[in-house]
Amino acid sequence: MSAAVLVVGSANADLVVPVDRRPGSGETVLGGDTSLSPGGKGANTAVAAGKLGADVALLGAVGDDSYGQLLRNSLSDAGVDTQFVRTVERPTGIAYITVTPDGENSILVSPGANSALEPADVTDEVLADARVLVASLEVPLPTVERAVRRARERGVTVLLNLSPAAEVSSETLAALDVLLVNQHEAEYLLGTPGADPRKLLDFGPRAAVVTFGAKGALVIESDKSTNVASPRVEAIDTTGAGDAFAGALAAALADGVGLVEAAERAVRVAAVTVTRRGAQPSYPTMAEL
Repeated sequence: MSAAVLVVGSANADLVVPVDRRPGSGETVLGGDTSLSPGGKGANTAVAAGKLGADVALLGAVGDDSYGQLLRNSLSDAGVDTQFVRTVERPTGIAYITVTPDGENSILVSPGANSALEPADVTDEVLADARVLVASLEVPLPTVERAVRRARERGVTVLLNLSPAAEVSSETLAALDVLLVNQHEAEYLLGTPGADPRKLLDFGPRAAVVTFGAKGALVIESDKSTNVASPRVEAIDTTGAGDAFAGALAAALADGVGLVEAAERAVRVAAVTVTRRGAQPSYPTMAEL
């Protein structure tokens, strides 16, 4: 059996270093102590949904190493079904993250095992009971596009977190129920800084959600656009906040919640995460909201 929320995406070990400022080209900057935590856009999304009580599974890949076991443990502890997490010969993916005192981060990802997730891994068994599919782009694009297409054919609600920004086929964009992007990814798609985000629907998705960090989110539907404000908090680490938003949004949609209300819940979840360090360890439970 599969889960109500199926996440297709990456699983990485996050190596996080606090720095006063990021190094420039050819420059060495001393940082603080390195911390290790479970991450990756797919695993983060699944853990965020799982901590909120969703019936969720991850389709992903890790290596046969200590980082892979770290990720499996974190997923299981959050209630995520790991039966579709493959163990492959490549090393588990690693994200190298610097965090400045204002909480902003810069990330370099070495995909490793994530690159071994193949289109053939998207099977009928994986999709059997799914009500919502949420995918992101730290795994091979053909795998994501097959997952979107197969889910659409089965009547599953399809949410694509187009992150990191990449060129996605017009057929994939047109198959989406919800396109989720941050403001920078929206500009990448639209090709013009400051372009009207409502034009995202011209690519074919039935709705779009654009996140603006501390400013909240914009929900764009065919007949209206709704601003969703974020609670005011003091951010100390924004790592994984967008993934927490995606997981909370998918969990709410699987519960039958409308898109605007789902975005309101997701904004609250993301606001909590930035007040704590790390990605998955920072995600709240429903009780904490």
